[in-house]
Amino acid sequence: MDFDTAVNTIHALLEKEQPKTFSSSWIFARTPTVYNFIRVNFRTENDLVDWDRLTYALQPEYAKRWIRYKRHPAKSYEDRSEVDRILSKYKDKLYTFVTAINPEDLEIRNRIIIALVRTSQRGNILAAQELVTWLRYIVDDWIEKYYQLFKWKGYGEEIDEKIRDCIRCYKYTGSFVGYLFKTLEYSARGMRPLQAWSLDDPVGSDGATKIDFTVQDAETGIVEVFGR
Repeated sequence: MDFDTAVNTIHALLEKEQPKTFSSSWIFARTPTVYNFIRVNFRTENDLVDWDRLTYALQPEYAKRWIRYKRHPAKSYEDRSEVDRILSKYKDKLYTFVTAINPEDLEIRNRIIIALVRTSQRGNILAAQELVTWLRYIVDDWIEKYYQLFKWKGYGEEIDEKIRDCIRCYKYTGSFVGYLFKTLEYSARGMRPLQAWSLDDPVGSDGATKIDFTVQDAETGIVEVFGR
């Protein structure tokens, strides 16, 4: 048994049975071999079964059906050692929150984020605080680069609260960063900008400006700025 075989086995079962939802107990009932392979070989930094490694490898349509556990209000606690174990494991990869060089960096960054998200969802307040701090590097960069998020500029406390909301509500292992971006994008539509902006503002690092991505509809006259 190897990881690819485990993923392919689960895919085959999901395609055959098409369950509306599935979980670790669903896997155990149908293929104990895969269940035990994941349980033994994939553990989190805090020695829990890392089911996220499996669901992250599944096709998105199936990953969305994953149920981790029944939701119960998590009792808040503070355990710095849980957070430090995660950060220590990836200490040489924390730069990915500032700049991700390649797809491998993006994958590693997602693993760090998910590890902190799951620890936070179990009630560890310090994990959420740590993650908000690191994610602000990403969000602040987005606000400067993407017109969809420019309205968030100046809303520091609201950004932090929106990040905490995403941490609480995140369910399946897709891209947490993508989930956060879309949440901020949709929320920005009804916001009033605190800071003025101009079509001459730069976008990215190649000298382009917002006006380079501005188009006027010939029929309606509506002007829209499109993402890169």
